[in-house]
Amino acid sequence: MSPAPPASTPEAAAAAPAAPAPPAPSRVVIPALSLDEELIDLGIAADGSMEVPADYDEVGWFTSGGRPGGTGPTVIAAHVDSPTGPAVFVDLENVVVGDVIEVYDDGGTAHVYRVTETADYPKSAFPTARVFGATAKDELRLITCGGVFDRDAGSYVDNRVVYAERA
Repeated sequence: MSPAPPASTPEAAAAAPAAPAPPAPSRVVIPALSLDEELIDLGIAADGSMEVPADYDEVGWFTSGGRPGGTGPTVIAAHVDSPTGPAVFVDLENVVVGDVIEVYDDGGTAHVYRVTETADYPKSAFPTARVFGATAKDELRLITCGGVFDRDAGSYVDNRVVYAERA
């Protein structure tokens, strides 16, 4: 039987300074795709979903999620295509288990992740908790659209998610 953790008192909690948040991510590099892109900030859209980049050539990170070097998933998103042709994550479907993804923070530190899984989900059944939920480890998620393009809706029916863990 393991000992119970010590009881926390309000005085102890007040005396312990909060650890500073790790620096924000600033760049993502996917060597297998020859991709090297700066990151923009993405927040929460009016409908409660994660914002997506307004520019089809930009890649963004979800500022309400994790940060490289911390716990929980750092979530990065970009478009697969645009009305005029391919967009920055057009080749994300070619990322495979074992590939390396590097995320650089504002301080210039490289955080290296290894892909553990790729999955396609219908947008109507997107696993929000699995993608955005808290984790005890430093993890990474890349998100883009995928599957069939629904012309009536003007969007793809699926999302592709790449899962990676700190190498």
